[in-house]
Amino acid sequence: MPVGIFRVCLVVITAIVNHPLLFPKENGTVPENVEEIIQKMKEREASLRLEQLRLEQEIADQEATQKAVENAAEVVEGSKEEKVRWDMWTALSMVIFLLIELWRQDFQEGNWQDTGGEEDDMAVLGRAFKGVSFPDKAVLASFYEKRILGTTGDVARMREMVEGFADDLLEALRSVCNRDADMEVEDCMGVGSMYENWRVRKPFVCDLIVPFAPPEPYCFRCQAWCSSDSSSPDEQGYGTIKVCRADEDVTGCICDKTKLGEDMLCLLHSQTNTTRPSSEMEDLLCFKNTQYLDADQVMKWFQIAVTKAWNRISHKYEFDLSFSLLDLPGALKIKFRSGKSIAFNLTPVVQYENSDVYFISHFPRSGLAAELPSSTRWFLTFAVYERRFIQLVSKTLPANACHVSCLQILSFVHGKQCSLTGPSGLSNYHLKTVMLHLLQARSSQDWAPEKLEARLQDMLKYLEKCLHEKKLYHFFIGNGKVPAELGFPIIFQRAEPLNLFRPFVLHRDIYRKTVDTFHEMLRNMSALINEYTVHIPLAHTNGIRKEPL
Repeated sequence: MPVGIFRVCLVVITAIVNHPLLFPKENGTVPENVEEIIQKMKEREASLRLEQLRLEQEIADQEATQKAVENAAEVVEGSKEEKVRWDMWTALSMVIFLLIELWRQDFQEGNWQDTGGEEDDMAVLGRAFKGVSFPDKAVLASFYEKRILGTTGDVARMREMVEGFADDLLEALRSVCNRDADMEVEDCMGVGSMYENWRVRKPFVCDLIVPFAPPEPYCFRCQAWCSSDSSSPDEQGYGTIKVCRADEDVTGCICDKTKLGEDMLCLLHSQTNTTRPSSEMEDLLCFKNTQYLDADQVMKWFQIAVTKAWNRISHKYEFDLSFSLLDLPGALKIKFRSGKSIAFNLTPVVQYENSDVYFISHFPRSGLAAELPSSTRWFLTFAVYERRFIQLVSKTLPANACHVSCLQILSFVHGKQCSLTGPSGLSNYHLKTVMLHLLQARSSQDWAPEKLEARLQDMLKYLEKCLHEKKLYHFFIGNGKVPAELGFPIIFQRAEPLNLFRPFVLHRDIYRKTVDTFHEMLRNMSALINEYTVHIPLAHTNGIRKEPL
């Protein structure tokens, strides 16, 4: 223990003795002076400031970078929010458009062609009926009995004569045709005003349609405009007819669209079952280098066939037969030796599937449709269903109902007005369409014979309303209220409505001429009717007698 204490004391004494500040050596170095120390401290301070500035710059750069990143994130987030907002508005707009479309379809189904009440019609008419003196019941009844019934008494006998001769002519046509190569002609059917008992103006012309079909093993495949989702408004009411083999697939085989190699063979079609050459397709009345039936070729074939048939049976008749118009397939005229003549139209048609809708190449004496841009596009006619609808509704109406009388009077007056001021855009088919709409809209008791004046005014008001709106829908196309008893094809009931007044939208000059003629007819109606009226005692004007349908 003492030895340890001694050692510690010795070390302390030695350290004290050797400390340079207490006992400096003579040859020892003098410590640095104060100025050098201050200079070094300044240099150190300067280096530290530079380092601080560098660090501050780095921190500022990092903060700027971080801020830029945050701003970019905010922009992205804002764009996302804007996109979400835009997507929301887009979805909302689509929902609104969808609701509007659903409402429009429901509106069309619930209000096919708005017939409205008399007050609404008068509000639309405006000045049309102001200052117009309308004939009363007695004048209308006298006019109808003396002028309409007096000039249509021989219509039934004329129809019977024309139908008998047409059947004989078609039978001769079948005998002169080659059954293995020519078209097969079926029996004819009467359509139009002569067979609906409302034709009033001379010359009386019977309209007959003749369905025809291709020879075996070929068949017609018809496609209406409403069968395609991409049809344009200009294609409404038209269709095409394709000539195919009966055993050919409707959609076609890929071997018809792709060139197979010499060592490849289609397992569905043999080499003998190939498409006919173009020359043979033209023999089937197709358009050049296509399989689509050509209306012009059909017209030429039918005119030649009718000429051959008449040459075979002409010796049996004591009259001459000729074509009255060469731009229609069967506009025929019978000329008797006495100088009298009878005109009728025998028009070839193609049946649409298994219905009574027909494709027709030409509408006789009708301004219903414009010229077709291509001869492979055919009109569709619903004349058979129109005749059946009138017959069906007539069974539910009172005796001697005035619906046909209204149409006859309106057709007569309009025809007289056009003979004075020139033709207009209105046709008898438009007038009949108005009657069909009102027949569906009004109750059966509204067509009693004593209500002739009111219903005639309804037709005029309705027609004026349609002219004002430039909108008159085809009665059958798009009409979901067609009676089921008719068996009308559902595809046409679900189609978009066909506006018969669409040409008025495209041709303003025709529209203005039509409106002016209509207003002139309203002003002249009393004068036109009185001119052809023989007044009779009022006791004979309580009812209207007409031919039964």
